[in-house]
Amino acid sequence: MSRTQHNVLPGFRLSLGYAVTYLSLLVLIPLGALIAKSMSLTAGEFWQIATGERALAAYRVTFGAALLAAVVNAVFGFIVAWVLVRYPFPGKRFVDALVDLPFALPTAVAGITLATLYAGTGWIGRFLEPLGVKVAFTPLGIVVALIFIGLPFVVRTLQPVIEDFEPEVEEAAATLGASRMQTLVRVLLPQLLPAWLTGFALAFARSVGEYGSVIFIAGNMPMVSEITPLLIVSKLEQYDLPGATVLAVVMLVISFVLLLAINLLQWFAATRHSGRAAVEPAITLPRTAEVAV
Repeated sequence: MSRTQHNVLPGFRLSLGYAVTYLSLLVLIPLGALIAKSMSLTAGEFWQIATGERALAAYRVTFGAALLAAVVNAVFGFIVAWVLVRYPFPGKRFVDALVDLPFALPTAVAGITLATLYAGTGWIGRFLEPLGVKVAFTPLGIVVALIFIGLPFVVRTLQPVIEDFEPEVEEAAATLGASRMQTLVRVLLPQLLPAWLTGFALAFARSVGEYGSVIFIAGNMPMVSEITPLLIVSKLEQYDLPGATVLAVVMLVISFVLLLAINLLQWFAATRHSGRAAVEPAITLPRTAEVAV
């Protein structure tokens, strides 16, 4: 006799209807309207706007800076998450709360603050400029702003996974003669990789669409430090709605393809890890038995 499963939210059809309606109003209808508006142009007009010299330069700055910032956050976000989970130290709660500051801080405030700090007369910029490193009003400033707003995504994604790790696993690896690098690469990283890729994807996606914190520190020079969102806003201010729509569609397609590739890589990493987890007991148990004998 089959037993009926009771859910907290009863009524699958009603719940599904609400979910689809909600997603349609927020995501599908706006995106559909965007694509429909771009289809009013001919293929030649679309291609001319999408591959214009200024547009191509903005793509390079936007996606290049976002990718670089996401890679930096993936490395240092892992270090921050590991320290916050594994090491007790004075002021740990304050540092942990500080990680969430980019979530709460308005992006415009973040941009003004970073521009002030890294300007030639700023607290940090005054020491960097004599060394030939100019941050504010350059593409490097864009990377700094994107690192600032993207770090929490990596840290908060990795923290719960690291908390689930038992320190005894690392001690066992060290007892068996594994070096720290071998323990990191062969024991920890396979379990961390899916969450790590998720944090990387979130930081990258957030960086691609960032606007407020970037425009104050970028300098916004066409062909040099102009991001695509700013170019879209510029076209809207000039009442060039078709041009803004084309650039928005290009950003949408490129972002979707990149995120799809990252998600497929994450799925592959998770599948490979689960396969290893299923095979490892069959390999290690006989060895354990031999040692016991």
